Amino acid sequence: MTDTRTRAQIQVTGVVQGVGFRPFVVRRAGAHDLAGTVRNTGDAGVEIVLDGHDESVEAFLTDLHDSPPPLARVESVSVDRHPAAAAPPLEQPDQFRILDSVESEGGTGTIPPDTGICEQCLSDIRDPESRYHGYWATSCVDCGPRYTVIRELPYDRPRTAMDAFPMCEDCASEYERPTDRRFHAQTIACPTCGPTLKLAVPTDEGRRIEQTESAAIRATRERLAAGDIVAIKGIGGTHLACSATEQAVVDRLRTLTGRPAKPFAIMARSIDQARELATVSETEASLLEAVRRPIVVLDRADDGALDAVAPGLHTVGVMLPYAGLHHRLFDEESVEGPLVMTSANRPGEPMCITVDSIFAELSSVIDAALVHDREIVARCDDSVVREVDGSRTFLRRSRGWVPQPLPRRERGPPGLAVGAEFDNTVAVLRDDEVIPSQHLGDLAGPASEAFLEETVEHLTNLLGVEPTFVACDMHPDFLSSQFAREYAASRPGVENADGGAQPIPVQHHHAHAAALLAEHDREQGIVIVADGTGYGPDDTIWGGEVLDSTRVDFTRVGGLSQFRLPGGEAAIEYPSRILASLLDEPERIDTLLTAQTPLDTTRVAGVRESLAAGVNAPITTSAGRFLDAISALLGVCPQRQYEGQPAIELEAVAAGATPRELTLPLRQDSGYTTLDVQELAQQLSVLADSEPPPVVAATAQDALARGLARIAVAAAARLDREVIGFSGGVASNEAITRRIRRTVEAAGFQFLAHQNVPPGDGGLSYGQGIVATARLPDTPGGDR
Repeated sequence: MTDTRTRAQIQVTGVVQGVGFRPFVVRRAGAHDLAGTVRNTGDAGVEIVLDGHDESVEAFLTDLHDSPPPLARVESVSVDRHPAAAAPPLEQPDQFRILDSVESEGGTGTIPPDTGICEQCLSDIRDPESRYHGYWATSCVDCGPRYTVIRELPYDRPRTAMDAFPMCEDCASEYERPTDRRFHAQTIACPTCGPTLKLAVPTDEGRRIEQTESAAIRATRERLAAGDIVAIKGIGGTHLACSATEQAVVDRLRTLTGRPAKPFAIMARSIDQARELATVSETEASLLEAVRRPIVVLDRADDGALDAVAPGLHTVGVMLPYAGLHHRLFDEESVEGPLVMTSANRPGEPMCITVDSIFAELSSVIDAALVHDREIVARCDDSVVREVDGSRTFLRRSRGWVPQPLPRRERGPPGLAVGAEFDNTVAVLRDDEVIPSQHLGDLAGPASEAFLEETVEHLTNLLGVEPTFVACDMHPDFLSSQFAREYAASRPGVENADGGAQPIPVQHHHAHAAALLAEHDREQGIVIVADGTGYGPDDTIWGGEVLDSTRVDFTRVGGLSQFRLPGGEAAIEYPSRILASLLDEPERIDTLLTAQTPLDTTRVAGVRESLAAGVNAPITTSAGRFLDAISALLGVCPQRQYEGQPAIELEAVAAGATPRELTLPLRQDSGYTTLDVQELAQQLSVLADSEPPPVVAATAQDALARGLARIAVAAAARLDREVIGFSGGVASNEAITRRIRRTVEAAGFQFLAHQNVPPGDGGLSYGQGIVATARLPDTPGGDR
């Protein structure tokens, strides 16, 4: 080794706060005999100063690139070197120290998501000799809450919900010891100094504490085994828990929560138990056991054990324990599992995250609540994924992934996108990144609007973003669109011709298409967008579209033919109404309407009259509504009780059946191609007279997929496009996606599917942000 000594100043960006990065730097510096300092910066980055031999600095940088901590993601490393002799002397030239963090207004780095408990911490909880034995909130630098406890950057304990829990002497010792895996772990806590656990029951006066700590966990196990419904406050929110296999208990939960048919997610005690309940592929097993621990939608077993939690479905959402508290519940045989673990909220309202709100909102639902006193700064629902045609597809991107950024494709001004109305998310844009929020749910009233506002304020403050534009859905009456206009006008510090930030409406299906293209770094392509509803520029309801799309604009080149929704919202609740617009069979329609809706014979005639007059019968091209109508035709789901139910249950009925190949009724008009859904519905109605419902259901899905794919393939060939993609809520249907993919690839085109955002409305804010950026005049490639 030479005598040449170097002073290196290093700036690191990425996921480098809250992931054990500073302790890692201290240990690697010590291993290479380097002096210096490391500290978090207010932009969510890390600043390192090294002093030592050239070879040692190089070895350190190699470690930094090749073997960072498990949860870290290094995005950039900038190094400024000069001879150590020419640099100011270090305060302590023989040591490597962690300095106090540098404060600033918000950050430009990446904030880590919450992660499941690691195996080492789980071993500590189960070790009778450990001081963490039985402690539900055990964590270290490699696991535990992050996003849901951070108030502001840089990530240090005083800026998190853990500031309410001063460290005891033992925790402080581990926190300061470089060789300990809890060295500078900001969420370190133990039974002596950490958050406390209580089991409380509702009373006329409010609530009564029954047990605390381990006794509370034992009592919760006993209550769950006895059939009680227990609210369990966790890392980023609260679950309603009960036995998943006791029909009467689940029925009671449905009645009390007003969720008569909606599927409930369940928590299995282990991967082995998950395999007893459902078919688990290798990909699905890796998702279940990954540190992010999402809910994974699996094909359930045929033994009927889970009929109560997933009525009418062939799938079930399963997750494994991800918090120490969950493992403690399953550690004794009194809770054999599985447990229902569904979000603790009233319909149309966000999940309860405080003890007061749990008892104020849910006292009539729960028998008890297992709660703790650590604040949840940002509520964050469980993520939901599904393996669709061999690839991971998000149904909900939330805990475990948020707030990790997605690519913007080019740098642009700071902005905000606020999604649509259902399954909503927002997204903050800065530099070359888009940071989508956690799942916000449906915007259905004051409480959900308040959650939207809280999330926007929290993320923009945390990330140091002052939006100069606000992207929203084109529908003028959506609550999110109204919020966008009001929020944009309220930005007094932003210069704009109209004063405030610039509102940018984006057509619903263009946002879907743009999100897909941006995910794959594509400028242009043919995108099939199939969903339930989206406001079209022609004032009709779109939902079965083939678009030639760029990030800036789109052309509608084909899709489903138009039909009507007699009664408007009533047709969505009772989809047999839609058949009146699709079938030329008055007797069959009248029979279905009188059997499946509250209409009597006289009022049934009024449905046809409203169709003939075009009154209260909005025009649509919705693929989702077409599938709903076929569900009603087959008697699968006469009344919708939750979003997407008729089409989801139609998919369940079709699972495993072999479709018949119908002649596709494709129509051409001046280069615009449509799939005639009236003719298609008529063929399916005839088929239903001779084939069982599973075959007809499979045929309906197959024909819809083949029709849209053939339109897309023809358009791509005519317009010389290289890629064809599939987006929208219908893209979560595995059979439809598989058929579209095979048709596209057989024609020689590359197929694009969503990988990092949901194909449904949870991905809209990302797409809106991409479109808005491209339309700004100062963006490379944007409007000029």
